[in-house]
Amino acid sequence: MAKCLVTGGSGFIGSHLTELLLAQGHSVVVLDNLSTGRSENLDHVRHHERLEIRSGSITDPVALSEAVRGAEVIFHLAAAVGVKLVAEDPVRTIETNIYPTEHLLRLAVQGTVKHFFLASTSEVYGKNPKERWTEEDDLHLGPTSRPRWAYGCSKAIDEFLALAYCQKYGLGVTIGRFFNVVGPRQVGNYGMVVPRFVDAALQGQPLTVYDDGSQVRCFAHVREIVSCVLDLTLHPAATGRVFNIGSDQPVSVIDLARRVLHKTGSNSEISFLPYHRAYSEDFEDVQRRVPCVDLLQQTIGRKPVMTLDQILEDIIAWKTNRPSCGN
Repeated sequence: MAKCLVTGGSGFIGSHLTELLLAQGHSVVVLDNLSTGRSENLDHVRHHERLEIRSGSITDPVALSEAVRGAEVIFHLAAAVGVKLVAEDPVRTIETNIYPTEHLLRLAVQGTVKHFFLASTSEVYGKNPKERWTEEDDLHLGPTSRPRWAYGCSKAIDEFLALAYCQKYGLGVTIGRFFNVVGPRQVGNYGMVVPRFVDAALQGQPLTVYDDGSQVRCFAHVREIVSCVLDLTLHPAATGRVFNIGSDQPVSVIDLARRVLHKTGSNSEISFLPYHRAYSEDFEDVQRRVPCVDLLQQTIGRKPVMTLDQILEDIIAWKTNRPSCGN
């Protein structure tokens, strides 16, 4: 079993990955400054004998160096996340996503690291007009005058860096481009649509749909995602490659809102808000975001398959059973 470092391990995806690693016998070091993660996400495993939780930022070179020491596998999940956060603070996005990744890669090749998983994003595809995006498609990012594209651009640079370290130093890099990952522990504070809709429905408040709701997305359950991440990271055929990781079953945002109302039995209304009021006058969005996950399935023999109804039922059950439901 390996010693693993999970940056952002107190976050939504990171906490689920940490639990999976511990369940499979690995030792885990979590590095998180709780800027978007939450301490309670690790409550179920906090006292596990093979878990060490370090409070610190990936932007702190000393904290990063100490966390990497002795690690054999790194899962680099820490990043500036969420469209709302990215649009409001592009400087933080760029500084958090680029410089620490380069430092972490350098520490990895200087140390004992054999496998390095980089969490990337479907945002790197930008405004690519294809029906389904494959890993070798061109990237269609918007102009630099639109801060919204800073996130996708910064993660694309991370990908270039990681693949360069793989080619130059033989570091076992695997890159996963996450599409819309949802599930228990996700919060709607940073523009995440599913928890935002579910919270509103449970509280009897309007479900606010941005623009006209015709945007198309695919939603995958976090438990399936972290299982794919772990298998890919340790799979020899995945080294030096990029993978789409997500569901390939599309749904429009307006249909998502209706499904949430049906599943919660809520009488809430659906309201519509123009992008310029939700974000800024210069905000742009991607109309359709659907991955091709053939490469994922060919490599590890499976892909996320939970239906949207199953996912919503799990999220609603988690929220209704929490003492702080809706917050």
